[in-house]
Amino acid sequence: MIHSRAIEIGDTVVQVSGEGAPLVFVHGFTTTAEFWREQVEAFSTRHQLVRINLPGHGRSPRPEGRKYTIEAFVEDVLKVYRALDIESAVLVGLSMGGTVAQNFALAHPERVRALVLVGATPHGLGADVNVDNVLKAIDELGVVAASQRVIERSFGSAASPDLIEFAKNEVAQTPAFVAREAIASLNASDSRERLASIRVPTLVAVGNEDIITPPSESQALARGIPNSWLNIIPKAGHFPMLEQPIAFNQALSAFLLEQRIQPPRVGATADAQQDA
Repeated sequence: MIHSRAIEIGDTVVQVSGEGAPLVFVHGFTTTAEFWREQVEAFSTRHQLVRINLPGHGRSPRPEGRKYTIEAFVEDVLKVYRALDIESAVLVGLSMGGTVAQNFALAHPERVRALVLVGATPHGLGADVNVDNVLKAIDELGVVAASQRVIERSFGSAASPDLIEFAKNEVAQTPAFVAREAIASLNASDSRERLASIRVPTLVAVGNEDIITPPSESQALARGIPNSWLNIIPKAGHFPMLEQPIAFNQALSAFLLEQRIQPPRVGATADAQQDA
């Protein structure tokens, strides 16, 4: 069992485990640091694993006097780096976290050793989850039901009911005022003309059944970022690191090895599943 400690840094609560070359994980819209739970055992044995709960998400504070935008989240990630004395790290972003990661890499390239974009896009989200639809659902259903409805469409065909229920419980923690501002900022964010300026090695990963950020969006990222690799993970939707953790962890491990970053023990997840 890997020990993970929670640290409050500014308006974030960060889960930190392991030691070694740091991997910093940023979750997506209304999701939480727990969406990276399948990476803890596999990667904490040889890496410092830093899983950020963005402000207003998961266990993090949600003060009303601050911004919940992509630009503000980039500054929150920078505060985590500074507080943990991280000079440079592999930065891993899921969905909205992928947008945060792209913007962080463009603003602070010296801080990013390599980049991993999971179910991400260069602009907004896929057509299935645009800002108008999300805001209308929040108005009509309330933020919890609206977020959970997105979750129900986010998983691929292999996802278990228990996994979907876990995700629905996690997204219920984000309040409406945070969700409104975050989705509007995400919709406005556009890195398409700046992708060529991302010079660090980049892994682009996506589930082949992802309808929230379809594989075509990841293909656009891979075409636009010069030093990038595209990995389409079978039998996974928007959360391949949860739905197919062995395949995802193997892809991430291979990428780290290619970049000569100390690899994790990728068999840890498989061993844990076999022992269960």
